[in-house]
Amino acid sequence: MIKLIEKYPILSLLLFVIVMLGFTIDSIPVTIMEARNFISAREMLTDDNWVLTTMNGQARYQKPPLPTWITAVFGSIFSITSVLALRWPTLLFVASIGISINLLSKKLELTKSHSLINGFIAITSFYVLGITVEAPWDIYTHGFLLMALYQLFLMFQSGKTPILRSLLFVLFLAGSVLSKGPVSLYVLFLPFVVAYGIAFKFKGKVIHFLKLISLLVFGIVLGGWWYFHVRVADPETFTAIAERETSNWSSYNVRPFYYYWSFFVQSGLWTIPAFISLLYPYLKTKVSNLNAYRFSLFWTLIAVILLSIIPEKKSRYLMPVLIPLAINIGFYIDYLIREFKTINSKKETIPVYFQFGLIGTIAILFWASGFFLLSDTEGFAKNRFFIASAVIAIIGFFIFKNLKTKHIKNVFYLVIAFMMSIGLLVLPLAKGLAQVDYKSVAELASDDLKLYTLDGVSPEAIYNYGSKIISIKTEDGILIPSEKQFRLLTSSTKPEDIEELTKLYHIEFIDTYDLNFSARNHKSRLVNQLYELTLK
Repeated sequence: MIKLIEKYPILSLLLFVIVMLGFTIDSIPVTIMEARNFISAREMLTDDNWVLTTMNGQARYQKPPLPTWITAVFGSIFSITSVLALRWPTLLFVASIGISINLLSKKLELTKSHSLINGFIAITSFYVLGITVEAPWDIYTHGFLLMALYQLFLMFQSGKTPILRSLLFVLFLAGSVLSKGPVSLYVLFLPFVVAYGIAFKFKGKVIHFLKLISLLVFGIVLGGWWYFHVRVADPETFTAIAERETSNWSSYNVRPFYYYWSFFVQSGLWTIPAFISLLYPYLKTKVSNLNAYRFSLFWTLIAVILLSIIPEKKSRYLMPVLIPLAINIGFYIDYLIREFKTINSKKETIPVYFQFGLIGTIAILFWASGFFLLSDTEGFAKNRFFIASAVIAIIGFFIFKNLKTKHIKNVFYLVIAFMMSIGLLVLPLAKGLAQVDYKSVAELASDDLKLYTLDGVSPEAIYNYGSKIISIKTEDGILIPSEKQFRLLTSSTKPEDIEELTKLYHIEFIDTYDLNFSARNHKSRLVNQLYELTLK
């Protein structure tokens, strides 16, 4: 099986992502960032707002539109109400990151097997997967830029700028800028260029680099056309949004300089190998290609330093760091595959046994989680859980068996199989874990009465409803709807605002709609009260 996987690396990476999450990722509730993207995509289709993007009928210029366009296309082909269909583009970009890393690794003169391992590490890293639902724009901008960097690497190596590679570089760079502005240029592109210069030295004549700079400028300008257009078409709104967004960089989520120093933890199950791969004095004599290792190491560390300089910090901003870190981790895994059978030092073997032994233990004992998960679930879910537990336990058994015989390559691919089993077999069980008070706003979509909001509702509620929920409260006061009878969905935190409407309407409380899927980390903004108003 491993030989077959290594024979078709690109297809293997793509199929892995599709099998792992392509049919089950809709089990995760829609997040606030996703909801905004999905609402804008829906309004592109219903209101034809493809350039001057909107959310709930209001201008939404905080993010450029390319990811939303792609989402809207998938929604129009399959279904704009299908969470699975709307999430598929992000999954394809996860696969593209693994594929790009695999291709780049080959150009770094790593073996076919080693290059594939790098790709699998990337697409199984915690935040590479998590970012697809937490902030879906990010996976697009970094995915596009990684494609551009692959073309740039080839032009760096050859000292030439052929037309096809130049065109692809410009298009992918423009796609990155049109996905989330210059973020990826700062976090991925700049560290990449500096790291390349340190590890390999730049080759070529001055004219070659002038051409590359011109391609860079052209790509940025091409990707920036939307910003210029919106600035001209709706200057007041665009300026207000831009000022608010830029002010966040220095005043919102401000963290100390060292906030990102535990960045390797974001790789999830690769945390221990990630940390060891950063120990240059230890690994420099053990890697198969020292220059390539120095390149990935500097690319990783420079990216972390650049992120640390910015006052605003969030864990998800570390996601692009996991791209070069995956290559870095791959050097350590490749070393273990080649040499682990001959390693006698306990200092070297204990971390390996702990890393993979812990995963094997979790796999074997996964069934024990059923005591916490299955108390109120239906028989079908219990049967699915038992099947999942059996499959994962078998994987755990073989992890230990191959650890004992020191076949690290087998262990590595068993860990990959473990991840795939979690996504394919375990993730669907999340649908049955909704808290008892969960109540979907979607059921109101079939109501004949018009639905409004008073003080605004969450993006998740608007997406869940399936259409706009217009606010009747403005800066000038409350706008009286034309309907004699309508319904009002309003935040439970401001019930006093309802009292203002009692002078004109008979008000009847209908129900509470709680979109908090889990009782943990309960968010008040996801709780809304529904009222029915009838004109006196």
